[in-house]
Amino acid sequence: MAVYSMTGYANAASEASESAAGVTVEARSVNGRFLDIALRLPDELRALEPTLRELLTAACRRGKIELRVATSREADNALPAPTPEQLNRLAYQQGAVQGWLPQARGLTVNEVLHWCKGGSAAAKLDEPALEAARRCIAGLREARAREGARLAAVLLERVAHLRGLTAQAAPLLPAVVQRQQARFLERWNEALASVPAAATVPAQSLHERAMGEAASFAIRIDVAEELARLGSHLDEIERLLKAGGELGKRLEFLIQELQREANTLGSKSAALELTTISVEMKVAIEQMREQVQNIE
Repeated sequence: MAVYSMTGYANAASEASESAAGVTVEARSVNGRFLDIALRLPDELRALEPTLRELLTAACRRGKIELRVATSREADNALPAPTPEQLNRLAYQQGAVQGWLPQARGLTVNEVLHWCKGGSAAAKLDEPALEAARRCIAGLREARAREGARLAAVLLERVAHLRGLTAQAAPLLPAVVQRQQARFLERWNEALASVPAAATVPAQSLHERAMGEAASFAIRIDVAEELARLGSHLDEIERLLKAGGELGKRLEFLIQELQREANTLGSKSAALELTTISVEMKVAIEQMREQVQNIE
């Protein structure tokens, strides 16, 4: 299944004929937390709104979508030539009204033309409008799929970069922990040597206490668990991107978890190398967050 972006644009049109005006349908979408549909329709096609909403809901799951429908008659601002049937019907209705209401004035030419603008001509546009709308919505979905494929490629590239940073950090951990532990023991011994009361405490007891504190310190600065969780989150992101479908919200959650682990890695870092890696991770994760916000 494809990965879909919430950003896209498409249009479609039906040709004008002797019996019906041409119809142009334009759709554009941007990112949004939920599905938000806005329809811009001419009055003669208002009856199509429920059907158009159903088509968009079936094609898209998230995003702010605007769909505009325009007719060539609307664009030209022209009035249609009335048919004999329309004129006969208006004349009959006018005669009936004036028979009951003798004081009622007759229809003007402008009123007759506007009455004739409605009626059967609007009904003839329903099917061309729906056909153009279906093609436009299909084009919008294809555009969102193309953009989604590009986003997925960028995210997979960032995932690979984060894996590389994790691989760089992992071999540093034993040496960093050992170095910091040795530095801690050295400072501990220096502190004990400067305290006269320490001479009354057995050396073995002081040594055991120092080793216990050194082990506790090593646990506090060890980031192996954070690196393991980073790898697990990256595996899940890669799996979701390859599976496709509606995954934007799940990716947003995983990005938050990645950010949490990178922050913890930085706060627990006891070496410049790990701090540098943490900063690079945060930059890559922020780049991923910007891309994920556009995924359906």
